[in-house]
Formats: sequence, structure tokens, C-alpha cells
Amino acid sequence: MPEPSINKELDAIRTIADALSQLEQDAQQRVLEYAIQHLGIKVNAPSLESVAHGTDSETSADASSQVVPQLPARSSKPQIADIRSLKEQKQPQSDVQMAVVVAYYLSELAPVDQRKVEISTSDLSERFKQANYPLPKRPEFTLPNAKQAGYLDSVGHGKYKLNPVGHNLVAHNLPKQGADAKSVVRRRKKPSKKKTTGKKKTTRKKSTTSRRKKKR
Repeated sequence: MPEPSINKELDAIRTIADALSQLEQDAQQRVLEYAIQHLGIKVNAPSLESVAHGTDSETSADASSQVVPQLPARSSKPQIADIRSLKEQKQPQSDVQMAVVVAYYLSELAPVDQRKVEISTSDLSERFKQANYPLPKRPEFTLPNAKQAGYLDSVGHGKYKLNPVGHNLVAHNLPKQGADAKSVVRRRKKPSKKKTTGKKKTTRKKSTTSRRKKKR
């Protein structure tokens, strides 16, 4: 088999393994069965167990003559289990940031059968509750505000999708720390100017009377 073909097969194996590793066993079975039916693959090869025990002499001989390349070890990057874990990791500081976190989770990290590119207000209500994040007072304004902030793009019919700016916010810029955290700057009140007209007049009167006494 040519080397490029082996590389393509290895890439396909890695992609399938990574995708299935995020699902439960029953879901893995359903995905595999659907993929086989969708692609029209005929599954007529003997089981690995029969090959391993040599029950099929021809197949075992063919299998022993093939060199199976070893896949590289998978990275130990921790998987985000749910939206609450992502919320605790990213620590959003506003309803808009939390909405972007929800959009990022649903498009990138949610189980395959739950992933979606477009989100609506109903998705926010559901995921805010799952993340144990307070619901906004006016949830219908949260997604438009996130769009106005430049994190989401409108796709029509009240639905929005994550754009590169929103992706970078969640992937690289949250949680915010130090100087990036929100701070309230209080303006110092200027001292009010007190009217001193009356005092000046009295001091002037006292000075004139003292001068008259000295002259006498």
C-alpha cells in the first residue's frame, strides 16, 4: 500500500476515535451503524477474535503478513464534560459572555448528537440553568447584545452563530484576570464653591472701623 494511503487511513482512524471517545457506548454503536449504512459499507470480515485464535487460516495468514502501524498516543488534554464545567473554567462575567460560552460549547464541545452551530434564546435558557448561571432579566436581548459586541453573527429568524471573535474570546481570553477584569472607576466630586460675599463684607467693615480708631 502506498505511503500516502496509509497516512490518510491513520488520519481517518484518529478522527473517528476522537469523535467516538466523547460518546457513551450505546451512542458509539449507533454512530458506527449509521455510518456503515450511509456509506454502503459491507461488513463481511471475520471478527478480530477469530483472527486472533486462528479459526480462519487464510484470513489469519493474510493478517499476519500485514504490518499494522502504531498510532501515536492521544493527548492528555482534559475533556469538558458539560456546560457547567466550561462555565467554571472560563468564569464569564456578564450575560453576554455567558451566551458566547454557550455558543462555543454547543459548536465545539457538546456531544456529537447535541452539537449545533446556530443558537436561539431557548438554548440560552436551557444551558444557563444547566450551568447554574443566573438567568438574564431580559433574555430576548442577550443574543442581540452579544452580536452588537461583535461575538456572534445573526443568521436570521432569531438565531445566531459564533464568529471568530467570539471563538477567540472563549478559547483564549477567558477567564479575565488582573487588569482585564472589570473595575468601577469612581469620579471624585469637585468641592462646591461656597459663597463668601457676606464674610468679605464683614471683614472689610472691621478693617475700616479699626483704622478710624487708630486715627482718633
